[in-house]
Amino acid sequence: MSESWVNSAEGIGADLHLELSGPGGRRAALIRALRDAVRSGRLAPGTRLPPYRSLAADLGVARNTVADAYAELVAEGWLTARQGSGTQVAERAEPLRHAVRTPVKAPPRARGPRHDLRQGTPDVSGFPRADWLASYRRAVQQAPNEVFGPGDPAGRVELREALAEYLARARGVRCDPDRIVICSGFAHALRLLFEGRVLRGPLAVEAYGLPFHRELLTGAGVRTVPLPLDEDGARVERLTRERGVLLTPAHQFPTGGPLHADRRAAVIDWARARGAVVVEDDYDGEFRYDRKPVGAVQGLDPERVIFVGSVSKSLSPAVRLGWMVLPGEYVEGVLAAKGEREAWASVLDQLCLADFLARGSYDRHVRRMRQRYRHRRDRLVAALAERAPHVEVTGVAAGLHAVLRLPPGTEAATVERAGRLGVALDGLAAFRHPGAAETAVPAPDGLVVGYATPSEHAYAAALDALCATFPDP
Repeated sequence: MSESWVNSAEGIGADLHLELSGPGGRRAALIRALRDAVRSGRLAPGTRLPPYRSLAADLGVARNTVADAYAELVAEGWLTARQGSGTQVAERAEPLRHAVRTPVKAPPRARGPRHDLRQGTPDVSGFPRADWLASYRRAVQQAPNEVFGPGDPAGRVELREALAEYLARARGVRCDPDRIVICSGFAHALRLLFEGRVLRGPLAVEAYGLPFHRELLTGAGVRTVPLPLDEDGARVERLTRERGVLLTPAHQFPTGGPLHADRRAAVIDWARARGAVVVEDDYDGEFRYDRKPVGAVQGLDPERVIFVGSVSKSLSPAVRLGWMVLPGEYVEGVLAAKGEREAWASVLDQLCLADFLARGSYDRHVRRMRQRYRHRRDRLVAALAERAPHVEVTGVAAGLHAVLRLPPGTEAATVERAGRLGVALDGLAAFRHPGAAETAVPAPDGLVVGYATPSEHAYAAALDALCATFPDP
């Protein structure tokens, strides 16, 4: 018959499943089971066994049975017993060769680029490990028992309250905690809104943006209509019968300009007149270097704007936390789309972020990274002015990337040359809406350079390699 013992109350020894079967009594079966466990390698040399009293209680056998089995195996050399050290597997007792598990080697990882200047990732070496760990410890120690059960799909109230205070202070958002729903990031927010049928198309989008977001919308059956862009942002006067518009007004992605104040007012007027909604992606709104960050469009009319943010750029994409600040009419629909339980955003991470915000750690981290990225951008501009003055940095001084304007007809060759030199970056054409040509949107040649991506020690070499990729004037 099979028996299993569990670690004793004294906390000594390892968990082990033992099969007490075969001819003979319990003593013989136990000796055979322990010997087989050592021989097969399931009990490694040096493993400490539980006291015989504890093992006897767990197996439901007499103490003398276990004591005699231990003594027999000590005499045979399988185990050792020393005063004060308990009973252990003998160091010279090795498993049979045929029973040794051969470690399975992981397949070799593909070598990445020598210099990663792709957009979309912060400098992960700057993650505030000590402060985050301190907040996590406090969150776990202070958490009520209910935290360890199924999560509320709206998100923990501690985080929603902390976000309401922070977003009002730092981003000009008008909200209360009941209008905030926690999600795992912007893509998750789009899925809840459109796959959950809270919103429907057609949806106007900027002529340049993330292809992944357009593909997600297409997969949800939403037709996207591209809006032209100029130095003042999206041409919102082109909006007509769409049911909504998706904008990056603080810092257009990827071209880099903010939405002009007149157009901010105009898009709100359009949404009010049409009964439409503005989806505001605030993906790097905290990072403006030439002035204070531009406030959210949501502040102009909280009932016509869905404000979406996350920590993927400010902290790390590994922290899967984001938020939606919703007009009242959409809250129940989003919660219904999300389900009865929190299935995406870790409740413990939510409590950690709430503490991180409440103690000012998030503000301090953003200020520190804002200085780092501003210095990175300044170094990029200076390097280009010295070594490639014919390449122009466009857009405002903000965000985690810059668009470099190239001579006409050189983008594809420059991206290819960068790849040969070990520099990973994106061409501007990769972000262009497939239907943009129909709206007469100009298609300049350019590179999207993520200057935030490399670590501090790798940035100088990445700049040197970047400058070597440019075509001659």
